[in-house]
Amino acid sequence: MSGLGPPSASGATDAVQRPPGKVEIMYSAAEISARVGALAADIADTLGPDILVVAVLKGSFVFTADLLRALHHHGVHPRIDFMTLSSYGTGTESSGKVRITRDITDEVRGAKILLIDDILESGRTLAFARELLRERGAEVVQSCVLLDKPEKRKTEINAEFVGFAIGDAFVVGYGLDYAHYFRELPYIGVIATD
Repeated sequence: MSGLGPPSASGATDAVQRPPGKVEIMYSAAEISARVGALAADIADTLGPDILVVAVLKGSFVFTADLLRALHHHGVHPRIDFMTLSSYGTGTESSGKVRITRDITDEVRGAKILLIDDILESGRTLAFARELLRERGAEVVQSCVLLDKPEKRKTEINAEFVGFAIGDAFVVGYGLDYAHYFRELPYIGVIATD
């Protein structure tokens, strides 16, 4: 990610070119759709119809939208809120410190919460969010992640619902980005540089 400048004092980001290379598909749109449907069925059976969905932005927004529609077809009627957590600076490795940059506004006391994130890697962000919601009085907090990288775990945590387990690949598409590019792709893939 070298060459990616931080935001300027005015808040504008230095112009960044879309990284070169073709994206090789890891999971197609059809595979993702089928998996999201299966996850929705499992979540509905486990948590029931009345839940609060808390989506961790930005990477989970596409996954969350599709999962919410799939949950509707299984009779789930969720409230929805969003939070933004940061544990990454300018690099690609987690700093180990998590901070809230946008908090939820809904009351969580007594709620059954489904916490949605894009990728479970070190586990620090998910553990931080789960503990925060429990401290605020949630009755249940269960997690759903699109991708799980178990080899990258730095803390003992697992998600109750996992889309796909993958190795240590840098993936893009379906909401996941590289320098804010590639989120729009309907599939998940890796950038091939040759």
